[in-house]
Amino acid sequence: MLESQTILIAGALLLLLLAWKFRNFLVFFWHEQILPFIKDFMSGLSKEERILDWVKQHAVVGDPQSVLDTIDQYCYQKEWAMNVGDVKGLIVDKVIEEVKPKILLELGTYCGYSAVRMARLLPPGGHLFSIECNESFAAIAQQVIEVAGLQDKISILKGPSQEIIPQLKKKYEINTVDMVFLDHWKSCYVPDTKLLEESGVLRKGSVLLADNVICPGAPDFLEYVRNSQRYECTNYPATVEYMHMNDALEKAVFLG
Repeated sequence: MLESQTILIAGALLLLLLAWKFRNFLVFFWHEQILPFIKDFMSGLSKEERILDWVKQHAVVGDPQSVLDTIDQYCYQKEWAMNVGDVKGLIVDKVIEEVKPKILLELGTYCGYSAVRMARLLPPGGHLFSIECNESFAAIAQQVIEVAGLQDKISILKGPSQEIIPQLKKKYEINTVDMVFLDHWKSCYVPDTKLLEESGVLRKGSVLLADNVICPGAPDFLEYVRNSQRYECTNYPATVEYMHMNDALEKAVFLG
């Protein structure tokens, strides 16, 4: 009997230790899988469709800041979403204002939050090209962008990044990019960075800004750019969007 109780206590302690060790994964799983599944079933809409409806109901048409504030409000009060958010968004704003990109490439559009955030700060004549492989996300993002009134400054390129990046020069007539915002699948950060290098769209001084390099994490990207003589890196500690977990953005300036 005593031996069984000892085994149960040891097992419980082990489970607690594992839960603590993988707490970030469990939080993400809860917010990204469990809660959305329940709300999808109850509402008949996807989380992204619910965000779009909220924007249409509450944002001021033609006001990009109102669109951002509306999405932030939804994600704080209703349900979490993987936008860059208002806290890390200030870091993105700072980099945009420093670089003043005329041609900006985004990898991962999602609902269009970061596209709106960046495009509202582009200099006259500036344009943002955002690559999104999920057609549903692309359609929702297009509507969010139109509510913000930025459809003339943003073009969504639909398809996988590994297929579109090699076509940027010939098909989309993008000779070089001034800045790239990486916020798609973290496993794609390194291969897509290499594709950008190989395709010749990076020029000396082009800036890569990568989100979520700590949580959920992109260790191979950090290792690649920090150990390469072709990049000069700066790390910006922050927290995960709409949460209090440690995260960071990594800025890598291409040296040629």
